[in-house]
Amino acid sequence: MRGDLARREPQWVKEWQEKKIYERIREASRGRPKFVLHDGPPYANGDIHIGQAVNKILKDVVVKSRNMAGFDAVYVPGWDCHGMPIEVQIEKTYGKNIPVEKTLSLARAYATEQIERQKKDFQRLGVLATGTTPTRRWRTRAKRTRSGRSARSSRRAISIAA
Repeated sequence: MRGDLARREPQWVKEWQEKKIYERIREASRGRPKFVLHDGPPYANGDIHIGQAVNKILKDVVVKSRNMAGFDAVYVPGWDCHGMPIEVQIEKTYGKNIPVEKTLSLARAYATEQIERQKKDFQRLGVLATGTTPTRRWRTRAKRTRSGRSARSSRRAISIAA
């Protein structure tokens, strides 16, 4: 017996999207007591790894079980889009001596691209989530980087709905 998962799984995901399964679940759950799981990291700095996959799948199981228990359960994914992991990727690609404003612009574009890639990977794992409005945490001001560029430091981060 052959499972053909590599061939069949993309078809299942496409079918779920065409049938708007997540939207139908949301509609059927309307009016029930609320249960919202806001997810935090991963960093938006590359492809997902096994730890991120396990994390998302477990959270997805919690939300699905709460839905089956009679709640209006929503899973809102989030990404950290600031800090060293993303800066390191920018420095690997563009070098270390680029202006702060250019670094921030490149980091934002890179993080946005990585979020889209990770969202697709999580969907392929069967994770159902509010994918149209993920939470993204951006650093409001650049911190001192490894290359010694200095900008006013701030620990404050903001959440932006995409």
